[in-house]
Amino acid sequence: MISTRRWPSSVWGKMKMKFTKMQALGNDYIYINCLNQVVDNPSKWAVFLSNRHYGVGSDGLVLILPSEKADFRMRMFNPDGTEAEICGNALRSVGKYVYDYGLTKESSLSIETLAGIRTLELTVKNGLVSMISADMGIPVLEPLKIPVDFPGDAYVEQPLKVDGRVFMATAVSMGNPHVVAFIDDVDTFPLARYGPAMEHHKIFPKKVNAEFAQVIDRNTLKMRVWERSTGETLACGTGCCVSVVGGVLTGRCERKAVVRQIGGELYIDWDAGSGHIFLTGPSERVFDGEI
Repeated sequence: MISTRRWPSSVWGKMKMKFTKMQALGNDYIYINCLNQVVDNPSKWAVFLSNRHYGVGSDGLVLILPSEKADFRMRMFNPDGTEAEICGNALRSVGKYVYDYGLTKESSLSIETLAGIRTLELTVKNGLVSMISADMGIPVLEPLKIPVDFPGDAYVEQPLKVDGRVFMATAVSMGNPHVVAFIDDVDTFPLARYGPAMEHHKIFPKKVNAEFAQVIDRNTLKMRVWERSTGETLACGTGCCVSVVGGVLTGRCERKAVVRQIGGELYIDWDAGSGHIFLTGPSERVFDGEI
């Protein structure tokens, strides 16, 4: 029996598609410039390309498209083919891609996503983007909009029983649903057990991205993430934002904090005046390819 994860025979050999693999703290995606080429059935391609044995290998597929509302539009697909609203690291990498590949000369950009329009500020050194800061908007705490099945005004520090263990959890949307629980030691935490159980918990009707965070000090958190429809990844930009939001709301950390992940550090600033949260970190091109 031929594995369904292999290349789709219906399109293999009938088209050529150029792509770029990029990573932001190990959160790696395959990026395709759709300003000059068309990708039919991107969900199917996401499944094949993301596979780390039969495909290129990635945390998902990102399409860069023209926009009538912003400078560019991005669509992103998880390794299981589902389309996600937004990803902070992928968003920042789109900024690096469009500048480094000459699609724009601007260092201030707007990007249309399913979660709305987000803005980027690019730091350029020697003609290439070295750091990207993303305005991720205002964190959403209303349960209906996250969504989480909860009758109160906000799901903050609530007991959540997952696979026999009770976590004190806070649910937030950054345009995609998240829940964060603070624990004593993220390094030894059995994420493979509790991550998928929390992702599929019945109170989250659209599933959820699950963060497990540890306080190092009031300006430093350490976090591991189980991403919805993906599994554990080395970094998650929106997950870092939510970890700081959860930390601030429960008195654990300041509004400006560094979040350490397996893949590296991201810098979070939840502005008290505007309510917007800013995500800053690097992104790198891994290689270009054609299939």
